Formats: sequence, C-alpha cells, structure tokens
Amino acid sequence: MSVGFIMLCHTALHRAEQIAWHWASQGCPVVIHVDSAVGRARFEQMRKRLSGLDNIRFCRRHRCEWGTFSLVQAMQAASEMMLAEFPQVRHVYAASGSCLPLRPISELVDYLAERPRTDFIESVTTADVAWTVGGISFERFTLSFPFSWRRQRWLFDRYVDLQRRFGMHREIPRGLVPHLGSQWWCLTRQTLSAILNDPERKIYDRYFSRVWIPDESYFQTLARLYSTKIESRALTLAKFDFQGKPHVFYDDHLQLLRRSDCFVARKIWPQADRLYRHFLLREGDAKTRAEPNPGKIDRLFAKAVERRTRGRAGLYMQSRFPNPGWENGKTAGPYSVFEGFAELFEDFDSWLTKTAGTRVHGHLYAPDRVEFAGGDKIYNGALSDSAAIRDYNPCAFLTSLIWNTRGERQCFQFGPRDNQEITWLIASDPNAQISVITGAWAVPLFHSNANFSDIRRRAAELQRIETEHLEALRSPHAKARIRIWDMAEFVAAPMGPLQLIMDEITPSALRRPVVAPRMVDLSGFGQFLQNLRNQGMQPTLMGDFPADDAPQTPVNRHRQRPFLVK
Repeated sequence: MSVGFIMLCHTALHRAEQIAWHWASQGCPVVIHVDSAVGRARFEQMRKRLSGLDNIRFCRRHRCEWGTFSLVQAMQAASEMMLAEFPQVRHVYAASGSCLPLRPISELVDYLAERPRTDFIESVTTADVAWTVGGISFERFTLSFPFSWRRQRWLFDRYVDLQRRFGMHREIPRGLVPHLGSQWWCLTRQTLSAILNDPERKIYDRYFSRVWIPDESYFQTLARLYSTKIESRALTLAKFDFQGKPHVFYDDHLQLLRRSDCFVARKIWPQADRLYRHFLLREGDAKTRAEPNPGKIDRLFAKAVERRTRGRAGLYMQSRFPNPGWENGKTAGPYSVFEGFAELFEDFDSWLTKTAGTRVHGHLYAPDRVEFAGGDKIYNGALSDSAAIRDYNPCAFLTSLIWNTRGERQCFQFGPRDNQEITWLIASDPNAQISVITGAWAVPLFHSNANFSDIRRRAAELQRIETEHLEALRSPHAKARIRIWDMAEFVAAPMGPLQLIMDEITPSALRRPVVAPRMVDLSGFGQFLQNLRNQGMQPTLMGDFPADDAPQTPVNRHRQRPFLVK
C-alpha cells in the first residue's frame, strides 16, 4: 500500500481500535501512539485486541498535553516507526483516535498515487492567517512558553506580560520562516524523512519546544524546507468554532459529512453509532473521483457560528446574555410606546385596538401591577402581572414580551409614574416607535381632588422624571423612531399627529375614515398651571396654555371628528 496512518489516541480507545482495524484490514499500515496518561491496563487491552493484524504497531508513549511540544514528540515517534518498519509506504497520513474515514480507502490510495510527490499540509505564514485565537500570533514564535496554558494559566499570562514588558524575545533559527496550519497532514516519505533526519533537528526541536501550540507550526514550517510541491490544505475535514474549539460531529451530521467529499473527518462523537456504521461499511460503494472540498459545507458552518455568537434578534440566551451588544437586536419585532395619550384621551386603549388592529396594553410598568391588555393576569410566555416579578429585571420583561408575541405588534402606555429602568432600552432600540405628549401627566393631577400642596410636590417630581426621560430620547445614541409634542401643541391640532402615528403602525391599511378618540375635559387646565406657578412650581413641559378656562383651540369632547388614515 502507498499510504500509512499514524494515530494519536487519548480517549475513546474503543473507537480508535475500530478505525485502526478498518485501515489495517484494507492493507494500510497503522502506527498508534497512546497517551501515557492512559492506564497501563487499558493500553494493554487495546494492544491485545489489535494483535491479530501484523501491520499495526504501537510506538513509544509520551504524556501529551494540548499546546505543548509533547504532541510533536508523539508524532515524531510514530512517524519514525512508520518509516522504519514499512518501507513500501509513500505517504504518511496523520490522524487522531477521534477521526473517521468518510470515503473508501481505495479512493485515498488512488488519489495519492496520482500525486506521488505532493505534500498535503496546511502551511501559511502568520500574516495570512485569520483563524488564530487567543491574542498571540507571531509572538508565539518569538516569546517563550514554558508554562501550560491550561494547567498554569496565571503563570502563562504573567510570563507573557513579563517578556513583553522587558522586550524579551527569542531568535528564530536561521533559514526558518514560521508557518501555521492544521496538524492533520499527509506528507510524502521524502519530506517526512528529511524533517526527521535533518542534522539541525536538535536545534529545531529545542526552539519549537518553547513555541506555543507547536503541533500547528513544527511540521508546517519544516515542510517548507524540503517539500518540492505543497498543497496547502488538509485532506481531513476539521472545523473550528469562533473560540478555536473543534466542532464535534454527531449522527445528525451524516449528510453534511458526505457532502464534503473529504477522506477523513474529525472530531467524531464517540457515541455516534450511526456515523461509524455508515462510513466503515462503505468499501463496496461506487468510486468517486470528487476532489475533497470542505468549502461545500463552509456556508452552513458560517451560519452556525453566526447563530451561536449573534443569535436571533431579540432572543437572549445563556451564551450571549452576559455580553452587552451580543443580542443581535434588542427586541424581536416592532412595537409602539405611547406617553401621555391615555391621560389626554378617554378610553385610548380601546380606541387604538379598534383602529389599528394591534394588541394594546395599559401601563406595563405601573407601580402596582402590569396592565396587560384585557386585564389578563398571565400573558404569553407565562409572564405574570406581578410588579415585583417584573421589576426583578424590567428590560428582560419587555424583551420577553416582544419575543413571546412576535408577529403581532405590541403597544403600551408609559409615563413618569412608571418604572423608568427601560428608558435607555426603548430609546436605543430601532424596533421602538415612541410617541410622547410632554406634560400630559399633569391631567390626572388636574382632575384629582388632592390637597394642592401635595399636587405641587407631585407635579415637581413627575416633571423631573420626565425631563430626564426626554434627555435620553433626545440623546444622539437614541435609535428609536421618536416623536415628541408638548401638550399645548398637540391639543391645538391632534389629528395630524394621530394620523402620522397610525400611518406608521398600519402602513398597508386602506384609506378609511376613523372616529377620533375623545379628549378629556381640559376646561380650567390653564388656570391650574398658573396656580402651580403661583405656588412656586414652574411647569415647563406642557407648552403655552393660556390662563383661562380653555385651551387655545377648544376641543368639543362631545363631537366625534372623523379623520383619514392612509
């Protein structure tokens, strides 16, 4: 046979036995390296089970740890035994115990026989690599890394900082140009033997023993010295997520793996029985000369990474929730916030429900309870009308409501009497449509029968709260569609603003006359504001109301005035 396999095994040895038996029974020599961390009894059991095949060998064992030179030593030991004991091998294929052949071995043999001088190893310079994760790129070759990144993270980070602070660096051996790539390569006998028998090998080994993650750079760099023809790609399908961790393939990835046309895939879940049964029994299938092309499934992996990192708009998940800005949209759909309308118009919620055909709530953030539409106590997604539960996380309450009702526009009332914690959420949310009548909160005070000293104190407090709220809405960071009218301006001509709001909520609605909402009685409101001034409180948000018995443009609250909605 023209190809031999070296296997690095750490866990799930029963699966590694299956793969080794599969390759060896097809006439391909296999040299296995078993991590010395594996118990002696389990190792001997594996050797006994594979003893029936005379083309399987076990090389000297090393204790392997991710990111250290021990992985290179394991590959060197296995490669040396392969070259020494199987002189008929022309290509050496590096694999792990979690690899799985995806195509019949005869196809791989034919493919390599047609390319007898080609080395398949991903080998690119650090300047051309966009997938290094962890903040260290070219420095992995110029700094020293004697500490384990996984077991001694604090020492690892402190020593890197120390070297950077004092400008410490190591010289790269003369003649070497550092390259990076996947450690799952397939090299020709000529190239691999030249690397292992290089007279400068001790110098190279000593240098790479302090390089970070040397199994991704040792053979990738040295192959450039000796190879006559490099295909800078791997024949093994290995996908990594945005954190640099390998994707694990499960049974439901069967069709995905078949589409890749790669010869081998890693990393396979040890319990993926369906994958192992399917691919290890395909030797009788019709041959295909398809070129290995993992790019066929790159689009699906890119979508999976985007879904994991960005998620769906308005859906907050454990993997993204602690990270501000990772929510891919603050809410799941458009919604409308009305401030001051319920105070200025009688039964405004019912009017808006009938006119716009949307779900209209009362004050969702009222201090005593959540005013769901229809007076419901429990709403979509088991949202409770309890103010205490809502106030545990007011922003999450709103995002949950919009997510649970996506596809149906939600409208609700808001004002200075409500919990103000959602101000910046709605102000910065492009899905929000916020319509504000400033100072309308004074209308309930005007109609109340409270002591005027209490009214003045309450009015001053509400005006302060609404002023702060308006500052957020007018901030350059606000992304919502915001319209603000002072109360006098709105009362003077209410039809224009109402029609503007309705056009945005129902843009596709046919033109039809709609009965306008009925405005509350404002007779004497101007004098009420003047009384507040006389008592030392300066109302500034209501606009210019004359101190007589009516607004500047009297509104006949007993007459229903139709207007046209586009």
